[in-house]
This record gives sequence, structure tokens and C-alpha cells, in this order.
Amino acid sequence: MKHIRKHVKPYLPLLISSIIFIAIQAYLNLVLPNIMSQIVNVGIQDYSQKIALASGAVAESLKLEQQQYIIITGAKMLCVAIFTGVVTLLIQYINAKMGTGLARDLRNTIFSKIESFSSAEFDKFSTASLITRTTNDVQQVQMMLTMGVRTIVFAPLMGIGGVVMAMKKAPSMAWINALSVIMVIGLIMIVYSLAVPRFKLIQTLIDKLNLVARESLSGLMVVRAFSTQKYEEERFDKASREYKQNNLFVNRIMSLMGPTMTLLQNIVPVVIIWIAAEKIANSQLLVGDMMAYIQYSGNIMGAFMMISGIFVMFPRAMVSVNRISEVLDTENVITEKENPVILPIDKCEVSFNNVSFTYPLGEGEVLKNISFVAKPGQVTAIIGSTGCGKTSLVNLISRFYDVTKGSVKINGIDVRDMSLKNLRDLIGYVPQKSILLSGTIRSNLQSANQEATDVEMEKACEIAQAKEFIERKEEKYDYPISQGGTNVSGGQRQRIAIARAVMKMSPVYIFDDSFSALDFSTDLKLRKALKENLSNATIIIVGQRVASIMDADQIIVMDEGKIVGKGTHKELIKHCEEYQQIAYSQLSKEEV
Repeated sequence: MKHIRKHVKPYLPLLISSIIFIAIQAYLNLVLPNIMSQIVNVGIQDYSQKIALASGAVAESLKLEQQQYIIITGAKMLCVAIFTGVVTLLIQYINAKMGTGLARDLRNTIFSKIESFSSAEFDKFSTASLITRTTNDVQQVQMMLTMGVRTIVFAPLMGIGGVVMAMKKAPSMAWINALSVIMVIGLIMIVYSLAVPRFKLIQTLIDKLNLVARESLSGLMVVRAFSTQKYEEERFDKASREYKQNNLFVNRIMSLMGPTMTLLQNIVPVVIIWIAAEKIANSQLLVGDMMAYIQYSGNIMGAFMMISGIFVMFPRAMVSVNRISEVLDTENVITEKENPVILPIDKCEVSFNNVSFTYPLGEGEVLKNISFVAKPGQVTAIIGSTGCGKTSLVNLISRFYDVTKGSVKINGIDVRDMSLKNLRDLIGYVPQKSILLSGTIRSNLQSANQEATDVEMEKACEIAQAKEFIERKEEKYDYPISQGGTNVSGGQRQRIAIARAVMKMSPVYIFDDSFSALDFSTDLKLRKALKENLSNATIIIVGQRVASIMDADQIIVMDEGKIVGKGTHKELIKHCEEYQQIAYSQLSKEEV
């Protein structure tokens, strides 16, 4: 709840205003039945008796007085009703502004927190779950604040006020209200015990439904390629049915509340009239007081109905609050020191010093005693079999994860001592899976450098061998890119991603298997352009193809998380058995 309190704090003036107006609304609602009883008791009953006993001019005078009294008292009642309506509108406006504002702030906080997550934190939550927590769970909290504040304040005031006013009108009939309240409380307890345990399950099932839908849509090509549409439909249908069944159970239980409460609300006036009839006949109770008593009884029942709604809404909102808190309370594994080192954007030497690494939730070391130096002006290539730890190794440079043992240094400074922004400003990174954001080619390129000119953009695309296919498009750099870059080919996507990294003009470049979708000719041109135009940069290339890395100044050969070879292509082909196996499996003896 600390996060909710923190976000509610800026809206305290609105919250206090809402509470004041709610108290005024409750008071006005309690005044109305009393005014109505005065019209009946005095304006109709008393004056009618006086008129019946009078005659002539006196009777006519009393009739005029009666009319004036009813009109004036009715006008008061009308004014109170109009003022109540205005106050109600103000309460709804204030609560809506407060609820939507809180939801916006809370979503922003959650999104900012998620953006600060390292890969280690992302391993704890699924993407679908994070989306649900940012949207549906925040919505539950918003509803609780918007509707809950009014109910929490208004219901007790109406309930207590109704009991007090009813007791003043007819204290001998208090047992009727007591019996109806006991029945309502019993109904609330039954519904609460049956429905609440399902709310947490429903939120989890929303996560599951989102996950299945997201996986099916993002992997649509694979689903079609293997003709597993039927299986995916059944998987989605199963998740949807589970969600439906739990929602139906909860809604069926909740649907009992309305008719049962309506039945009680209609039975209570009948009982009151039946008991009051004899009292009125014996002049122990006035008709107006009976009518007011019926309204106050309705207020008491209405108050408990509102409270019953809170009893159902509050547990669901608390489930959402706890789910939100799980995200916001997650401690970031990757943190900065209080006074981090800031390195200038200049030549950078990257060194690994006896580095070992284990994933937070993994077993066993993924990397073991890794040591090498990547120097400025040189290309360092990393090659090895699938799963040998190549990507894990380069992820340590940008601090997507932190080393378990040893250190990664840039110009002799441990990356853990550096500012995260400064560290990542030093690195132009192209991940294994080239990701483009929805927008245009221009907006994707400018995400690396907002101040880049058109000339710089064209130059970066020329180096990345992307200029040619971009210039062929009618919109050129304003060509629209769909989510994930699915409307361009894999090779085009990789080249745009490479151009985006080149535009940063960073001293360190990491290409994590970023040339895999390129043909050999484009690959060759790209590597040549990188070497010519980024001659002072430290370039680290992770590759699977020997042809892509054979001209590197230094090649690191990895196997099962260890370095098993280090040197140039010629040196490794002579002395490194693992490298020989990779090379001869891809190239002929003449090409080697």
C-alpha cells in the first residue's frame, strides 16, 4: 500500500474536497425525508383537521395558509434536491479526476520501473504479466479509488444517520431495521467467502490469456508453417474457458446480491406499513413519520448495499495492489554507485579479466575464466558452437547482467563503477534479434541519435549497405515500419539495425550475430565499410560464419563457456582444433 499512498499524496486536496462534499450530500439526503414528513404531517394532516373544524372565512384563510405552507416547504425540498444533484456531480467530477490522475501516475511509475529492469529482473515476470499489471491491475485500483472513496465515506454516514433519524421518528419499530441489517450482513458474508478467493485466480488467468494470445500472434509464421492452427486455437480456447468459468462463477454469485437486496428493500416497507398501520390508527404515529421512516429504512439498506459492493471490490483491488507492488518492490540487480565514473566518448579498450558468470536463476557457470582484450582500431571476433556463451559474454559489456567473478573493464575502469547511461553511450549495440520499433525508417535511425542530420543518416545507411534498398522505396526514409519490423525482410531489418548503431558514432561496437541474414557479398561489403569508416572504434563481432570473421584482427574461439583458442585466422587454423572443425565444416580447403 505504500506505493498507493505515495501516489495518492498529490491528490490529497481533491480527496479532502471529495470527502467534504460527500458528507454534505449525505446530510442533504437525510434532510429530504424530514422535509417530506413536515409537508404530510403539518401541511396536509394538521391543516386538514383545522379546516374541518373551522367554517366560513376562517376555513378559507386556513386553506390559503395550507397552500402557502405546502408551496414554501415543497420549494425548500426542491432546492435541497437540486443542490444535492449539483453536489453529486461535483463528487463524480472530483473522483474521476483523482482516479484517472492516479492511474496515469501509477502506470508511468510502473513503466519507468520496468524500463529500469535488467535482463535478470525480466526473467522473473512474463511480458504478458507485466502488460496486465500495467493496465488491468491499475484499472482495478482506479475503480477502487473512484468508487471506493464515495462508498467508504457516504455509506457509514447514511447508515448511521438513517438509524438516528429513524429512531427519532419511530423508536418502537427499530427491530425491523435491526433484522434487515442482520440479513444483509449474512448475505454479504456468504458472497464474500465464495467470491473473493476467485479474484486472485482471475488476475492470474488474465496473464495466462494474454500470454497465449501474444505467443500465438507473434509466432504466427511458425504456427502456419507447421499447420498447428488447430492446436493454438485449442490452447487459446482452454485459457479463455478457464477465464470464462471463473468469471461466470463470480458474476453468478454477485448476481444474487441485486435481486436479494431488492427483495429485502421491498419487503421492509411492507412490514413497516403493516406494523405502522395499527400505530397510526391508535394515534401513536403520524403518517408523515411513517413515510419518512420508510425512506430512512431504504437509506440504511442502501448503505449496506454499498458496503457490500466495497467488500467485493476491495479484495480484488488489493490483489491488484499486491501485484503492482511486486513489480515496484523488485530490487534492480544492476545498480549504479553513488558517484559513478564518467568516461569521455573517446577511444575505448575493452578487457575481460578472469570473468566467470552464472545466470541468476541458472545452475552452473555459463562462462569460466574468460580473459582477453579488445583494442581500439581492431576487430575482435567471437565464434563457437551454439550455446557456448558468446551472447552471454557480450551482454556483460553493456551490463545487461553483471559478472559473477572477475571484472569487465573499459580503459581500465570496471563497468560496475561507471554510470549506466555513460556506459551505454559508449556502445553501439546490434542484438542477435534485430528489433525495429513501429514508426518509420527515419524514426528508428534517429532513436540512436536525435540530432543526426540527413547526411549523417545517409552515411550510416551507406556503411550498413542499407541505402540502396531504402532509396528504392517511394517514401525513402519515411517508409513506415510496422511493429517489430515485420514489413521488411530479415536482411533489411538487420541492415537498418546496424545503421542505427553506426549513427551513434560510439567508440565501441558490438555486433551479436548481426550479419546472419546477409548474403556473402553484402556481408563482405559491410565488413569492409565498417573497417574503413570506424577505423578508430573497438569492434566486437559475434558470428557463426567463419567467412564473416576470418579477416578479424583477433578471433576468440569458445567452447562450453571457455576460451579454447585466441589469435588470427591463420594462427587458429594451424593450432586450434575446435576452430579447424568449424572452418572446414563451412569452407573448402582452398577457401580456408
